[in-house]
Amino acid sequence: MVGTAIVTVTDANFKEEVLQASTPVLVDFWAAWCGPCRMIAPVVEELAKEFNGRLKVCKLNVDENSKTPTELGIMSIPTLILFKGGVAVNRVVGYHTKEQLMKILQNDLEA
Repeated sequence: MVGTAIVTVTDANFKEEVLQASTPVLVDFWAAWCGPCRMIAPVVEELAKEFNGRLKVCKLNVDENSKTPTELGIMSIPTLILFKGGVAVNRVVGYHTKEQLMKILQNDLEA
């Protein structure tokens, strides 16, 4: 995954890495014990490759960082949120296929 590294974000660096980012950011809110989170992880990695340069992809472990998910009202995981200009523009909850997520992201990135 050269050049498409997924950034690990925390409560401490969320503002800097996500809200102040110059490009759109997709954040995967997950936990190690979550089966659907493990299922979607390779899909998120593929999205990072597909949208390399147009989209920053981050992961936030909700067990290790509870402040940010609470502030964003995340009730279920996996939750993927797309941020543009520091604003959440789309939220996808639960497992989705790569094709479903590609369609959602392409629509939002072109908007």
